[in-house]
Formats: sequence, structure tokens, C-alpha cells
Amino acid sequence: MTEYTRRQVLRTAGAAAGTAVVAGTLSNPITADAADEPVGSDTNPLKLWYTRPATEWLQALAVGNGRLGTMVYGGTATERLQLNEDSIWAGGPHQYDDPVGREVLPEIRRLIAEEKYLDAQNLADQHFMGRPTEQMQYQPVGDLALTFPGIAADGVTSYRRELDLTTAVTSVSYVAHGVRYTREVFVSHPAQVLVMRLTTDQPGAVAFDATFTTPQSATVDRFDDTTLALNGISGDAEGLKGSVKFCSLLRAFAEGGTTTVADGKLTVAGADAVTLVLSVGTSYRNYLDVSGDQVAKATAPLPTERPPYGLLRQTHIEDYRELFGRLDIDLGTSDAIALPTDQRIIAFRNGGDPQLAALYYQFGRYLLISSSRSPGQPANLQGIWSYKMLPEWQSKFTLNINCEMNYWPAGPANLAECWDPLFQMISELAESGARTASVMYDAPGWVAHHNTDGWRGSAPVDFAYYGVWPTGGAWLSLLFWERYEYTGDLEMLRRYYPILRGSVEFFLDQLQTDAKTGWLVTSPSHSPEVKHHDIDDVGVSMCAGPTMDTEILHDLFKVFGQASSLLGEDASLAAQVAEARSRLAPIQIGYLGQIQEWLIDWEEAALESSRHVSHLWAVFPSDQITPRRTPELADAARKSLELRGPAVTAGWSLAWKLNLRARLLEPANAYKHLTQLLAPGRTAPNLFDLHPPFQIDGNFGGISGITEMIMQSHSGEVALLPCLPPAFANGRVRGLRARGGFDLELSWSEGKLTRARIHSLLGNRLRLRTGVRVDVKSTRGPVAFSRPEDGVVEFRTQAGVDYFIEPRP
Repeated sequence: MTEYTRRQVLRTAGAAAGTAVVAGTLSNPITADAADEPVGSDTNPLKLWYTRPATEWLQALAVGNGRLGTMVYGGTATERLQLNEDSIWAGGPHQYDDPVGREVLPEIRRLIAEEKYLDAQNLADQHFMGRPTEQMQYQPVGDLALTFPGIAADGVTSYRRELDLTTAVTSVSYVAHGVRYTREVFVSHPAQVLVMRLTTDQPGAVAFDATFTTPQSATVDRFDDTTLALNGISGDAEGLKGSVKFCSLLRAFAEGGTTTVADGKLTVAGADAVTLVLSVGTSYRNYLDVSGDQVAKATAPLPTERPPYGLLRQTHIEDYRELFGRLDIDLGTSDAIALPTDQRIIAFRNGGDPQLAALYYQFGRYLLISSSRSPGQPANLQGIWSYKMLPEWQSKFTLNINCEMNYWPAGPANLAECWDPLFQMISELAESGARTASVMYDAPGWVAHHNTDGWRGSAPVDFAYYGVWPTGGAWLSLLFWERYEYTGDLEMLRRYYPILRGSVEFFLDQLQTDAKTGWLVTSPSHSPEVKHHDIDDVGVSMCAGPTMDTEILHDLFKVFGQASSLLGEDASLAAQVAEARSRLAPIQIGYLGQIQEWLIDWEEAALESSRHVSHLWAVFPSDQITPRRTPELADAARKSLELRGPAVTAGWSLAWKLNLRARLLEPANAYKHLTQLLAPGRTAPNLFDLHPPFQIDGNFGGISGITEMIMQSHSGEVALLPCLPPAFANGRVRGLRARGGFDLELSWSEGKLTRARIHSLLGNRLRLRTGVRVDVKSTRGPVAFSRPEDGVVEFRTQAGVDYFIEPRP
């Protein structure tokens, strides 16, 4: 696969395109069968499995603990574990801001106001970009390679490798020369190590050589009698010296046989069984400090005596299941469950395999748990799994859609703790962004543009066509309120409220008054990665007041007012924010009947095809446009999707469109996008999403889209089965989380709700849309409820009480 930078990718694309939460587990399941059936039972398996080893990275199986990750190939004569640690980034601590930006900003704005867009874009390219214009890339540790003497790949029978989503353990088993060999690999969050267990069915048959390989500048050395060490440093990039030192230690605990470490390898011979424990430590303390002791950090979690493997495994599984076990989903089954996972992906478009969608859903939850837990970084473009020194788009945190999409499932899929690493990054980004606001805008508060990296770059990067988009930090700030809506965690909101306020303060200071309309608009900006004109054969995106910015700021200002009132803070500032919100541009319908993407209804731009649908942010993830409350705007959103072009481009784009179609209550179109997303061109054999190449956001967007088919919570109500496709006519789910603090369990048959149970965590009033006439009961007795319209009930709840929803005959 060709390696290239984001700048190269975007230039090509631009030219081509024109440019701790209360657990969700509930008592008293809906049916006895649901209670008795174990997660991952044969009738609803939660395993990815294959009949041959991986020969390519996209066939290998991912495991991780949020910080440390590996791709397991499952070889026979050899085994490869490709290793990552989430703080290994090229370059080092760096501020990207260019002070010259402040000097040219008024001129850029003047040129935009005079509709000299190309001149404004060129000036921004010259003097309003970060230095360097490329941010740093995420990089791998390297590989752990095992060689098994005497085993030939063509002499193996009874081969199987699998990833069990109920345990987060991957395994491989095969027979060679009459001996059955078995290996298990997992990455423990409690122990902060990778564990591999090697066993056979005959004594003394475990033998291998192990060594490290890496594209980094590194050495492989003996650490002690049973431990091999890899010591290295991250790579240089864009003129910045690599500065993240790392140490990986591999320690063998053999039961019988001999263990030696010499000549750059660890050798075990004649053992009955072996437990390998691998740790990685880095010198990365935070985005400003790389002075940590990587060897001490790698040594700390390594056991000095042979650990009981069963206890290591059990502790890992119990910790993992506390998160994963909150939610079960059953969308039906078929004979296709008897096929290996890679074959099911090929056949999914033909229908008849609803369980693959459930497997895909739970795999996405597994990935979020495995790539976003504290301590550690948030999930980047590839989660934590990347084998290249220069991965596509540097495998950074892209803020104009991809980073946020990674966290769309955190609330509804009952994984709120997975937000923690992201919120830590936002806190650090607000510090860096305050400097960018001051140095480049002469403004208070903080700002972040369309990308950030391990060094929390917040200045515009890449080039002006893509990079001068100022609302990345504003979108991130909304996530604090989103988490509050799902969890009611007031202390969390209070802790992050200053960051929310800082984003508001920046825009209050920097919004410009449009001379023609009097509306407040952002300038300079663009609708992410989409041009509005060709000028002298050059695609131009620079503008004032793109629709996405206005939509985000409508929600930012609204949420700030709600948080300010709730916390009893900043009443005067909240009044200013409310006044500014009233002056933001409204969402407009263009001449073709579409949602207008820019302040100006540029005719040729409305016909521009693109994988980006930024102007439809108001449909999803926001709720400013809904079919019930704003039917004309909803129809315009549908027209925009039609005009944008075929929905078979990037995997993440399909995922966004899947969510949009679900919010627009179009089950056929939503399911069509799911089949496109789960097709071989957009889903790899190991279920990774493909842009292509691999980007994990499509996995997370896909989970969100399936959730939106089954349950939606927005606009002050919770809707059950709002967009259920016929392919999922029968099913059940337990553990979905709705805004307002409700855990949901529901079952349905032939597309109709059969029963639901709602556990109120916070005691909020509930408006419930069921689509059928229902009665409401509770564990506390009768419930007084109203019917404000057909298929809707509304009632007060009490915290800790279960409410039962049953259709009336």
C-alpha cells in the first residue's frame, strides 16, 4: 500500500472532487430465555473466526487495552504480533502557531467579504497555516515474531483462529505432526500487559524463538535471563526530531524445558507450556513533556515470578465484561453463522444474515473499549492499530468528522467511560488552542481547527483549502453536554464547563457581521473539504459562514446557556450568548430544494459530489432538523443527499449517511447503506472499516446507525423502533442508553414492539414514542401517564424504578 501524507491525499482529493456510569445490566429480563441464554451462545455467536492464518494486516485480529494494542496473525510455522502503544508519535512537543497569522487575518476577511475567494485562500496558504503545515504521525512499536522449529505451514490440519468478543481473547489452534498446538493472546487493562499462552496436548512440545523487529531506530538486547528488550525512539518528521523513547520487554515464564536470551532472541525449548508477558513503556508524559523513564514504565507491570495464567485471564475478562456485558443485541440468525467471518462479509449484501449485523455492532463496541480507556490517548483514525511509519492521514485525530464519529456510540451503546481519554485530550487541546487563539486571532478563549495530533496542534494545518476551519474545538466542546445528557453526571459537567465557556468566548469575539444580511458568521472558514467554485482551474473552498459552522454554533450557544443555568454560572455571559445565537444565520433551502451549504446559494456547488455531508450536521448528530418538527428542512436534507452523489465512497461517509437516513426515518435507505458499509470494499476480512484504507470511524459510525434504527433519543423524547428495516423484523436488545438517563430493554416481532422495560437512572420525565398504543406499569405499581398523540406516552419517572411498556391488544 502506498504511503502518503494527508497533504498529498487531500491535494489529490481536492483536485478530483473539485475539490463511570451506572451499569446498564438490569434485573428481571424481559423473558426467561433472555436471562438463561449466555452471551455468545451457539445460537447467537459473538466470535470472529477463520480457517487459515492471516497473511495480510487486514486479516489479522485486533486486541488492545486502550493504550497497548496488537494485531495477531495466527501463523503456524511463524507467528507475528504487530505492536502499538498509543503515545508513540513522530516529532516531539511543538507549538504550530504562526504569529504572522494575526497580521494577515483582517486582509483575509476583507478579501472574502469582497468575494475574492481565491486571493483569500492563497493568502491563507502563505501566512495563515501552522508551522510546519503537516502535523505529526502516529507510529508503531514494531513486531514480535515467533518461529516454531519443525513446523511447516503445509503440514498443518484442523486449523482455527478466532476472536471471542465476550472475553476479548484471540486464539489459534492447529495440529502438526500429531500434536495439537494452542495459543491465546489478550491485552489486560488491569495488568497493563499483553499476555500470550502457548500450550500443546503433549508434554515438552512447546519450543520457539522470539525476537523483535521494527522500522524505528531501535536495538534488540538481552534484558535478563528470561527477558528480551526492544529499545527505540520515534521517527523524525517535517524537520522535527523524534523524541518519544520506548522500551518493550518480553518475559517468558516456561513450565519445564529451558529458556535462554542471547543474540537478539528469546528461546524456549522442551516446555510443557509457556506464558509470555509483554509490556511497553514510553517517555511520553503529556503533550508538553517527553522526559519519562521508558524502561521503568516498561518494567513496572512485568511480574517477577510466574503469574497464574488463569488468574491473569480471569481478571482481564472480568474487567472487560464490566463494560462489554452491559449490552446484548439479537437481530435474528440464519445458517450463515456456520460460515467463517470473511465469507459472511462477502455474502451479506444478499441478505439472510442479520446476526452478522449484530456481530458487527458488538465488534464496534469491542473496538471502542479496546482503543479508548484511561490511562491513554483517545482513539485516533485507526484506533490504536497501525503498522506504518507514515500512515495515511498520519492516523491523527481529524476533527471535522472522524474523531467525533469515533465516539458516537459512547452514550447510546453504554460505554460512557470510553469518553475519558477524549475529554483529557480536549482539556489539553484547550490549553494549546488558547495559545492559537491569542497568537493567530488575538482572541480570548480557545480554538482548534480540523486536525490535532499527539502534540495537540490546534493551528490550521495541511493547506487552506482544508485547514482553515475553526469549529473543531466547538464540536468537541459539545460532547461534555452530550455525556451529561446520557449520564446526569453533574460533577463531570462542572469540571469541563470552563472549556465549554472558553470555546464560546472565542466565537463571541471572532464572529463577523455579514454586510448583506446582518447575520453573525465565521470568517475565514469553509464547508469541510468541499469547494464552492473553480477559479482559474483551482478549487476554492474559503468562505464566510458555511452552514456547518452555523449549525454547530447554534448548538454550542444553546448548550452553554443550559449548562450555565444548571451550574449557576455566568448569567451575564449567557445573556450575551443568547443574543448572539439569535443573530446566527438560519438554515436555508437552496434553489434546487436542498439544504444550502453556504451563506450564498452557489448553483454549481450544489451539484458537487463529495463524501462529506457537513451541511447536514443539523440532521445528525444534531437534532435541529427532524421529519416531525421541521418537515420542509427534512425534505431539503433528503434532496441534499440525492445531489451529493452515490453513497458508496468512503466507509465513514456511508456510516454518516446511514445515521442521516435513520434520522430521516427511511428504513430502506438506512439498511441499504448498512449493506454497502458491510460489503467487502468497505469492510475488511477482520471487520475493520475501510475508507479505504483502514479507518476505524466507519466501524463506530456503523454502530451508531444500527442504534438509530432501533432507538433514538433526541428532541425531548425517546423513540422505540423508529426506523426498523424488514431485515431486522424480529429481535431484542438489552442495555441501550437513552438521553435523560434511561437504560432500555426491548423486544419486537414482525417489526412491532412486543415489550419494553425502561430503567430510570435519574428520575427524569419521559416522553416515549412507541408507534403502537401501549400501557405503562412499574415495579412500584400503577403509573399515571398521558397520551399527547397517537403512539406516544408521557410520564414522570423515579430513579431506580423499572417501567414496563406493553402494547395493548
